[in-house]
Amino acid sequence: MYFSQEPEQSLNELSSDFLRDWKEIKNEYEELSQMIEDVGKSHLPPLQGDDFVEFSNIERGNHQSIVKVLWENKDGKDGIPHLIYVSREKRPKHPHHFKAGALNVLTRVSALMTNSPFFLNVDCDMFANNHKVILHGMCLLLGFDEEGSCGYAQIPQMFYGGLKNDPFGNQLEVLQKFVGGGVAGIQGPFNGGTGSFHRRKAIYGSSPFNQNTNAGWASSKELRSIFGNSNELIDSTNEIIKQEVNGGFRFINELSSRTEIAKQVASSTFEHNTSWGKEIGWMYGSMTEDILTGLRIQSMGWKSTYFKPNPPAFLGCAPTGGPACLTQYKRWATGLLEILWDKDHSPVVATLTKQLHFRQCLCYIRLNIWALQSVPELLYSLLPAYCLITGTSFLPKVSEGQFLLVTMLFAGYNLYNLTEYKHCGKSCREWWNNQRMQRITAITAFLAGYLSVVFKLLGLSETVFEVTRKDQARMPAHAEPGRFTFDESPMFITGTMLVLVHITAIGVALVSWVVGVIGPETNGLGVGEMVCSGWVLISFWPFVRGLFGNGSYGIPWSVMIKAGVLAVLFLHLCRSL
Repeated sequence: MYFSQEPEQSLNELSSDFLRDWKEIKNEYEELSQMIEDVGKSHLPPLQGDDFVEFSNIERGNHQSIVKVLWENKDGKDGIPHLIYVSREKRPKHPHHFKAGALNVLTRVSALMTNSPFFLNVDCDMFANNHKVILHGMCLLLGFDEEGSCGYAQIPQMFYGGLKNDPFGNQLEVLQKFVGGGVAGIQGPFNGGTGSFHRRKAIYGSSPFNQNTNAGWASSKELRSIFGNSNELIDSTNEIIKQEVNGGFRFINELSSRTEIAKQVASSTFEHNTSWGKEIGWMYGSMTEDILTGLRIQSMGWKSTYFKPNPPAFLGCAPTGGPACLTQYKRWATGLLEILWDKDHSPVVATLTKQLHFRQCLCYIRLNIWALQSVPELLYSLLPAYCLITGTSFLPKVSEGQFLLVTMLFAGYNLYNLTEYKHCGKSCREWWNNQRMQRITAITAFLAGYLSVVFKLLGLSETVFEVTRKDQARMPAHAEPGRFTFDESPMFITGTMLVLVHITAIGVALVSWVVGVIGPETNGLGVGEMVCSGWVLISFWPFVRGLFGNGSYGIPWSVMIKAGVLAVLFLHLCRSL
């Protein structure tokens, strides 16, 4: 991204030396990129030398821990900080807990290498867009009279290279503005998993109360059962929790002496019989470890802070295409519902037994039930089709006064929602795209997440962490950016079934009207249901197009056959009732 656009030479602060250096570094970057691509294509043996011994003869998902000091600031002065490469140990028989496990390893390694009281968590697909973002974050962590006012500072996610009018509804700017800003006024925003500045002692499980004393803190023996059997890690933990160092935190030098110890705390067995992932660090047990971790921090009494600098602090890459978007929402819905049923860390338990505020609990619950809303959403989406097929009605007749009330409710909700988007400077088309994707997401991704958690609770299967593809590869010339794409994922079955059912229902209703089964004497019976059925079809228009599309733009036959079977079963059920 840095080299995607050449700096404007008209700016006064850009000297000729800067432009020359910029071009030189760009050339070196392009040469390095080409070298990496050439090695990947030719499958050359690994580089030789002492620096690469640890990378030889290793397998993905089955290798020892690797810690390499790439750059060391030996003087501890302003300039380039330590740059350390960390690859945690992975073994097939030891669960690594995905992103939460990786963050816990980085937390322990950094405790030995630098032991900074603060750290920043940013996803690999994001880059710093505001050069003062560190200053902004540290001002919030250090700028309150009480540490408890800021356990972590959260930046809303924003994206670069987004398609016009947000066709996949995944940029969430309006949601973050109104919901994120609203929650920030209670106990603070949820932890978003990226773009967040953290206070190390909050991650360690230290309470914000009684910060100026050492009372109530564990003994060294108890610390080993909590943090693991590493004297160096215990010492660094005491330094953070007890604030034993006067006049600031010491700068750790001679990093080479800490490398072997860092490899130990990055091993796959270090966390056994400890509290990592349970009471300290990033929490395990949910696909959304970020929300669960933030909930645990706020349950201890910490508050969090929401800030949105201008220009945006970090920009990331939003997923493109139907499968990637829905996979991300499925993981979120699955993880959020797992938190709701967590007997130790659910928001209800945290409010009753810990320090989570009641209104903050309600906000968490509203987020946790994303997956649950899929069931009533599916039933309500099928209701108008059922009425059209059976000749019944759930709405008033057009001639009745109550029909005006229903119309006003429908129009009022959508107009109010539209004003939120206009307030954020969004177009009417973007509003519609987001409304459409909310319906699609609820019926597909949220329903899949709901079923995943149900199967887990029944002991039939475990939830699976699915990585969201965010690569923005070059599109072919015939590609249509923003058009919905499909694959053979089961998530697309319910949406396809819904479209087939409504097309059939509208056809049955029109035939009935033509042949006189339902005539003018009904005084508008079925008109409201017809409008609702049409609204569902318009909302699921990408699936309607997918019935006739080709390649990735078309719904695979395996999905259509399964959806067709479900549609036939539903139609048969309607006729038999």
